[in-house]
Amino acid sequence: MNADLYVLPLVVRIERATLTTGPPERTDAMEAAAMAVLSLLDDPGEWSAELHAWQSTGKIRKVVRRARGAEWRRAVALPGRTIEHRTAEVRVHPPVPLDGWPRDLARLQVGGTELTDTAEPAPAEPPILWANPELAMSAGKAMAQAGHAAQLAWWASDEDERAAWRARGLAVSVRTAASQSDFQALVAAGLPVVRDAGFTEIEPGSCTFVADAPWLLGRVAKS
Repeated sequence: MNADLYVLPLVVRIERATLTTGPPERTDAMEAAAMAVLSLLDDPGEWSAELHAWQSTGKIRKVVRRARGAEWRRAVALPGRTIEHRTAEVRVHPPVPLDGWPRDLARLQVGGTELTDTAEPAPAEPPILWANPELAMSAGKAMAQAGHAAQLAWWASDEDERAAWRARGLAVSVRTAASQSDFQALVAAGLPVVRDAGFTEIEPGSCTFVADAPWLLGRVAKS
C-alpha cells in the first residue's frame, strides 16, 4: 500500500427533515466524526494493515461524504463502523486508495454538507477540540478537521490516558474558540494543532483546530 494515496472515508447520515428525523446538529456531527476516528484508532480490528499503512507517513487525509435513505443503507452494508451520537450518525470505513473507493461510497456527494446548531450544545468536557473562529468551513470540512484533531490528541496521549479516555466512551467536545486571540493562545500552548494541507476550502498551513485537555499541555513543540 502507498499511504500517500490513501484516505479515510467518513459518511454522515443526513435525512430530509420530517416530523421524526432530519439533519443532525452541526456540533453533534463534528463530535461523532471525531469519535468515529478514535474508535478505529483504538480498535482497528480486521483493518489493522490498512490503518497502519495510512498512518505510517503521518498524512492522515479524511473525506466526509453524505448519505440518506438507500444511500445510507448501502454505506452501512460496506465494511466499517457506525457511531451514533445524540442527533448524529457517522460511519467510518477502513482507509481506501484515493482513486479506488468502493462504488457505493464513490457515488456519494462531498459538497452540500451544510449543518447548523438549532440548540445550545451541552456543556463542554475535555478533551475539547477548539475550532479557529476566523475560518469558514463547511460542515463536512469541519468534521474532517475535528477528526484530525482527535487523532493528533490520541497520538499525543499515553496508554493510561487512552485507557481513561476509553472508559469515558472516547467522548470529545467540539467548540469554536471565543476569539482569535484565545485560539492563538491555545496554538502556542504546546497542544496538538491541526494545520490544513490546503486540498479544499482553506489556505495551506492554516491552523484549523486545537485539541485541548489537561494531559495534553506541553506535549508538542510550541508554535
